Amino acid sequence: MAKLILTHEVTGLGEPGDVVEVKDGYARNFLIPRSLATPWTKGAETQVSAIRKARKSREIATREDAEAAAASIQSKAYTIEAHAGAAGRLFGAVTTADIAAAVQSAGGPSVDKRKIEIGQPIKSTGVHTVSIRLHPEVSAKIELEVVAG
Repeated sequence: MAKLILTHEVTGLGEPGDVVEVKDGYARNFLIPRSLATPWTKGAETQVSAIRKARKSREIATREDAEAAAASIQSKAYTIEAHAGAAGRLFGAVTTADIAAAVQSAGGPSVDKRKIEIGQPIKSTGVHTVSIRLHPEVSAKIELEVVAG
């Protein structure tokens, strides 16, 4: 088992700054090459505290603030224009960065693209449901309309 410090959020594993133990192959072949984690050392405790401090400054402070942000996000309508063929199939896919930009341009709060969860890749026009994690206990579901542009 390898002991690692997460530098980015990994779904099902932990948040940035968490110290986790994973199998060697998962660490060597997935987490470390993608810069999602660094090997744990005794001197890395200062790095862990810096990551946690940065995470606290970025995330929404309380559950009540997150619920208020979720209510404001869910009350708006979101539309993304994408290049599509005649049958409504997109040339490419809608990314989480596109969704974050659409939320911000519609007057919503700035959302971290890593907090946006898309069930299936969005590769067609129409209305799609997307989930945004605002707080560990609060998430907002939005209806996203993709139109040919």
